[in-house]
Amino acid sequence: MSIDRIAVVGSGTMGNGIAHVAAQSGHSVSLLDVSEDCLGAALVTIGKNLDRQIKKGALDEAAKAVVLGRIQTGTDLAAGVADADLVIEAIPEKVELKRSIFSTLDAAAPAGAVLATNTSSISITQIAAFTKRPDKVIGMHFMNPVPVMQLVEVIRGLATSDETTTAVMELSRAMGKTPVEVNDFPGFVSNRVLMPMINEAITAFMEGVAEPEAIDTVMKLGMNHPMGPLALADLIGLDTCLNILEVLHRELGDDRYRPSPLLRKYVAAGWLGRKSGRGFYAY
Repeated sequence: MSIDRIAVVGSGTMGNGIAHVAAQSGHSVSLLDVSEDCLGAALVTIGKNLDRQIKKGALDEAAKAVVLGRIQTGTDLAAGVADADLVIEAIPEKVELKRSIFSTLDAAAPAGAVLATNTSSISITQIAAFTKRPDKVIGMHFMNPVPVMQLVEVIRGLATSDETTTAVMELSRAMGKTPVEVNDFPGFVSNRVLMPMINEAITAFMEGVAEPEAIDTVMKLGMNHPMGPLALADLIGLDTCLNILEVLHRELGDDRYRPSPLLRKYVAAGWLGRKSGRGFYAY
């Protein structure tokens, strides 16, 4: 299975990062979203991230122009995926949204196209059931920030074929990533392990054990983590953390995944982390 043309649905933090690495690895990319403003902002972000690579000596100005030239944008979902070999969905973690998008993708994308989701917690098997091609539906869970982080969790649904899995593993390597194949369980590996740690750090702060800076310093210096759990939660987005924990709690039925009341309070207040300017830290 050859993958040359890639469509990315959603131009937010994850979507523009995926489009960036796909274009930089030589693929033609169609970046799709609901508004031109979102797409314009995404291209600005991609340009800034390419500039960082230039500053580090990993890229030159000519290469930047080539990468940007491989990315086309659009607001017409059906037209944008009409000739895609692979579609990667990167929209918010809501099952209803996934259902709507994947039903549309299934009808609009070529019959042989692979439909991938960047979901961080929702069942691939469930998403595949929204389509008539469950053998071609797979999870590609990139890490944030996509241009920097090496890992891609490749998640097989119940019906995902060996051919689909092999093609996506090979594509991930071609993008300069390290793919790890995992099976379809809530939270997969990354968030099943990470989110309880973040949740416990939030609870420790809520109970007055220590301030955010102290909690993060303990984890950085004591456990050799590059970033503390509360700073990481702010980077991920506290609303995203809450959505993932709710999926884990509901699907696994285990109270160790029950979201901290303080996390719920911050999200209700609109304190979502870096993207809103305030979370456990001010930005």
